Amino acid sequence: MLQSPFLIEAHARGYVFQCTDEAALDAALCAGVVSAYIGFDCTADSLHVGHMMQIMLLRLLQRHGHRPVALMGGGTTRIGDPSFREEARQLLDDAQIAANMAGIQRNIAPFLRFGDGPADAIMANNADWLDRLGYIELLREVGPHFSVNRMLSFDSVRSRLEREQGLTFLEFNYSILQSYDFRELNRRHGVLLQMGGSDQWGNIVSGVELVRRTDQRQVFGLTAPLITTSSGAKMGKTAKGAVWLSGERLSAYEYWQFWRNTEDGDVGRFLRFFTELPLHEIDRLAALDGAALNEAKKILATEATALCHGRAAAEQAGETARRAFEAGEAAESLPGFAVAPEALAAGIPAFRLFTEAGLAASNGEARRLIRGGGARVNDERLSDEARLIGADDLRDGAIKLSAGRKQHVLVRPG
Repeated sequence: MLQSPFLIEAHARGYVFQCTDEAALDAALCAGVVSAYIGFDCTADSLHVGHMMQIMLLRLLQRHGHRPVALMGGGTTRIGDPSFREEARQLLDDAQIAANMAGIQRNIAPFLRFGDGPADAIMANNADWLDRLGYIELLREVGPHFSVNRMLSFDSVRSRLEREQGLTFLEFNYSILQSYDFRELNRRHGVLLQMGGSDQWGNIVSGVELVRRTDQRQVFGLTAPLITTSSGAKMGKTAKGAVWLSGERLSAYEYWQFWRNTEDGDVGRFLRFFTELPLHEIDRLAALDGAALNEAKKILATEATALCHGRAAAEQAGETARRAFEAGEAAESLPGFAVAPEALAAGIPAFRLFTEAGLAASNGEARRLIRGGGARVNDERLSDEARLIGADDLRDGAIKLSAGRKQHVLVRPG
């Protein structure tokens, strides 16, 4: 039976998918402060909702008195993680990697407490050691501990080899470098645990084995499940694209709306994963149905948004939604979409404007939305998909477009 509060709550919230020698890890967590890391490659200037499970794991670890390490992949981003990708990542230059890293650091900062205390978080960068690594040195020191046969058996590698795109030698090295990171963090910061998504299991186990073989130390790996919605959709994707954590890419209101639109069957799971509400309160909320379940979704949206954007922004987003959906107001803080004044003067076909404003993923989807009666202009139902929407539709300097009851955009000249 588990004894460490971290593992007990991690299991209760559904964070644990696989773990190496969980009994020994449990004992280590009970014996003192454990440092654990998760790596974030700098492939974009913001993380997205798909990263939230890992961030919440680090946050939970710190809440239970242990030290989280957020590892920036300044070095590994130069290669790109091939795990379960259909094709190789686009290689980025150093300036773009540095800019992306700065954005990701801003994403993570609100979730963790940084400082000099024993459980204060650390932000590390694997470029600090990988950039100085000699290739022959790496081959001689680390190469003998990796079996090509075993690496080929990883699901992430095998799935790429079965496709026409194949796997480059550059990408094949990624697992070795991730393992090297684990050993380096163990040597520099005493890191005993690497965590990540279940798609990282092969790479994490390789790191555990490398530390054992070269340094005769026991370290551990833990993975969280990859999340899909109850309808089978990939977590964190909308008609507009990824649900970013950066307020510059996605407003706090839009972030709140993403969580408010959670499918009924996911409310309980997502409250456990993405909020810090007590489990008994989550059980109560998850048991609601009908109109009461909508209140649980609002609580989910507010709690999840508060963690990312702050409590004030979350509550303002909730109030904006209430005014827009319940009171019918075109609140100024609704998402905005700028259209050139000359385009508004000429008029834009309704189906095209709904697509460009992000309320539909394609013109075909926009046409179906309008035909089905789900589209509104200034809260009036739209029936003609080709109707020109223009300057005559402006109300107080904006045009309110609505897709269903939950998605709204204010179109303004600009």
